[in-house]
Amino acid sequence: QVQLVESGGGLVQPGGSLRLSCAASGGIFSVYQMYWYRQAPGKERELVASILSGGTRTSYSDSAKGRFTISRDNAKKMVYLQMNSLKPEDTAMYFCAAGVKFAQAWGQGCQVTVSS
Repeated sequence: QVQLVESGGGLVQPGGSLRLSCAASGGIFSVYQMYWYRQAPGKERELVASILSGGTRTSYSDSAKGRFTISRDNAKKMVYLQMNSLKPEDTAMYFCAAGVKFAQAWGQGCQVTVSS
């Protein structure tokens, strides 16, 4: 079973950028599809971005499209979420997830707060 640990969250001003990282251990990282989800207080968890095992195809929510970029490094067992032009509505707990066909393993999450 893969274990996931997120890092890189924090407080940023509107219009700023953050890069989230997710380190994986255990399992065979290269076979997993990887996901970034987020959950804001009082709201359901939503899928922000996903990337196929080979890194050749990515997908984004409408809110993330054009601002966020998901990437992965299979050799380092890492997945990243570069977030630019951040908005207050991006404030949420961000979770990294892994699975062969859908998200099955989850990290503990990291907080992203966008505020002036």
